Amino acid sequence: MPYAVRAGRAVRETVSGLPREFWWLWTSTLVNRLGAFVATFMALYLTLDRGYSATYAGLVAALHGLGGVISSLGGGVMTDRLGRRPTLLIAQASTAVSVALLGFVRDPVAIAGVAFLVGMASNASRPAVQAMMADIVRPEDRIRAFSLNYWAINLGFAVSTMAAGFIAEVSYLAGFLIEAGMTMVCAIVVFLKLPESKPAETVRTAAPSDSSVSLRTVLRDRRFMSVVGLSFLVALIFQQGSVGLPVAMGEAGFTPAEYGMAIAVNGVLIVVLQIPVTRFIEHRDPRRLLVLSSLLAGYGFGLTAFAGSVGVIALTVCVWTLAEIVNAPTQTGLVVRLSPLHGRGRYQGMYSMSWSVAALVAPLMSGFVIDRFGAEWLWGLCAVVGTVAGLGYGALMRRVPEEEPTALTEPSAPTEPTAPTEPTAPTEPTEPAESPGRAQPAEPADGAPGQIPERSASGP
Repeated sequence: MPYAVRAGRAVRETVSGLPREFWWLWTSTLVNRLGAFVATFMALYLTLDRGYSATYAGLVAALHGLGGVISSLGGGVMTDRLGRRPTLLIAQASTAVSVALLGFVRDPVAIAGVAFLVGMASNASRPAVQAMMADIVRPEDRIRAFSLNYWAINLGFAVSTMAAGFIAEVSYLAGFLIEAGMTMVCAIVVFLKLPESKPAETVRTAAPSDSSVSLRTVLRDRRFMSVVGLSFLVALIFQQGSVGLPVAMGEAGFTPAEYGMAIAVNGVLIVVLQIPVTRFIEHRDPRRLLVLSSLLAGYGFGLTAFAGSVGVIALTVCVWTLAEIVNAPTQTGLVVRLSPLHGRGRYQGMYSMSWSVAALVAPLMSGFVIDRFGAEWLWGLCAVVGTVAGLGYGALMRRVPEEEPTALTEPSAPTEPTAPTEPTAPTEPTEPAESPGRAQPAEPADGAPGQIPERSASGP
């Protein structure tokens, strides 16, 4: 029982201290991923149920991904201009409508067009979620918050992929409608429970240009764009788990069921290890974590070249899954750390786009390398890319400044003037007066949406 007591205490410490708004956002993420059926059975729906070719199914998947690339930037701009809450509402409501419509259209051109819209709508919410999470969570708690959110994503995905098979056997249309309904539930949760967290424009900081951040500003930020480039390299490696690995295993004579058993290790480990690993890495040097995770990802896939059985392949999956568990929250925290206060949406959108582009490039890269040179060259290339990314993070993080949080006020809870409403007799001060021009930030209460600790930065 002492072990159970320690485990319970560890879980309580991991989830404690985060604001109430975070947990509603977390719940919305979990519900959304629990209903993510369409992405799982889209190829089967088009080829088996509708009778289209594999080439057409690949085209639809590519259009879906292209929509995600475009909306990553569009959603980021909306997040900064309209606000986090309106962007989430528009994105989730649009996703619900377009997913439901996709279940009813029959014309191949219409299916491709609606799939593109689904990709745009579903990816537009990502910059808003990440920006809102950065707004409402204290800087020292962000790694933990991002880890918990990533855990919810993978838990929901694991459940939805298992449920998708059973739903598809009954009715593909039911899968479309269930996902549309659960996505609409997410929009209702956002509407009822989440206040706007966008910092007030009236709050001026040391970087007055923060409130006029544009996409050109993001592109000119060489340090941040270096992070985007490194993120693309790491994402390119992780994508091989779903594009390169099944093809290579198929060519080596493994069955789809054996691939399913090997890749299932990824989801199980994330669900089991994300919280304890988060406790271990929460206050550790992000530079070392990013270097380590890049190397583990590259060489984890690299070891696949020497795997001759399902068991050994599963061990390689364990290696790069550990890299994924460490990299995801640390990388997202770095993006927030480098983003200016009033440009978080655009910066998060650019970061999200690096993963969307990787999802488009990875299938082309893996197919070309496997066909021309063989799977062993693909795994060797992964090791090289992971090494390059690790060296890049090592060099980049030397120049990243430390984060210094300050208190900011949301527009939904403006700070009242401190002057008294009626004259009072002067009193003798009990403490030395503060030096002129130096404001002391107020300490926010946990879960209070009015005060948000944050840093003003002129970097990304």
